[in-house]
Amino acid sequence: MKIETNRFKGELCLLLASLIWGSAFIFQKVGMDYVGPFTFSFVRFCLGALALLPVIWVISLSNEKRSAPKEITPFSDKTLLLGGVLGGLANFAAGSLQQVGIVYTTAGKAGFLTAMDIVIVPLLMLFLKQKVGRMTWIGIAMATVGLYLLCITEGFSIHLGDGLVLGCAAAYSFQILIIDHFAERVGSIKLSFLMFMLAGLLSGITALFFETIELQALLDCAVPILYVAILEVSIAFTLQIVGQRYTPPALAAIIMSLESVFAAVCGGLFLGESMSSRELVGCGIMFSAFIISQLPEGKEP
Repeated sequence: MKIETNRFKGELCLLLASLIWGSAFIFQKVGMDYVGPFTFSFVRFCLGALALLPVIWVISLSNEKRSAPKEITPFSDKTLLLGGVLGGLANFAAGSLQQVGIVYTTAGKAGFLTAMDIVIVPLLMLFLKQKVGRMTWIGIAMATVGLYLLCITEGFSIHLGDGLVLGCAAAYSFQILIIDHFAERVGSIKLSFLMFMLAGLLSGITALFFETIELQALLDCAVPILYVAILEVSIAFTLQIVGQRYTPPALAAIIMSLESVFAAVCGGLFLGESMSSRELVGCGIMFSAFIISQLPEGKEP
């Protein structure tokens, strides 16, 4: 019963994270009207990391009062530092490849290719000799079809930008597996902090070379940046780390792919973007894939 409760808790965290990521797409789109992608990533990741410091402080005080030092992972812990560095590099690589790639491809194809981690993750798991259940494979196949109907409205062919965005999906896949490995071994909030801070600093260094950082432009897009920093980075990515404690990586990828559905729905509600019958069918298939992937596996023959 406890295992089932923990799994439900994990899936709920991932579902909430997907909802936040989908809604944050609106603010990311608005933010690009004022600043460059690396500048935007620099500010959102660093602010998101700093917003976690009060949470880390409160948790540390609470553990000290309960005399539970073993529950506190110090920042000097080698496992925590390794997880933060690997996760931060994956985060930076994924975000950078997506932002550059989307310049050379359509938003629909970028959304579809980014979500291809639902296929890459289980393939990497097979390579690492980890089991992926049959119902999960069925869910992956259905989610891929649903994503195609939702995102691809024009002819499909692979170009430079598409390859870069597919690289983004690969980087996110590695991030999912990195989090799966470290989430149960170190403190989730501190792992989030290190990942975000490293990704932010790398984005800032890149922005210094390729973009012009202007204070007025940052002030003009303060609302989008704050929304994305607090909700998308601090809350959603931390929910991902917590959720993956109790959720297998392949299933986690399926749940997080629902970000595309929530983005489409939020675009319709807040930006006046209409959804075609094809896109609605795609959303329905993706939700069905989520439900089917929850079904228990049959007994092995």
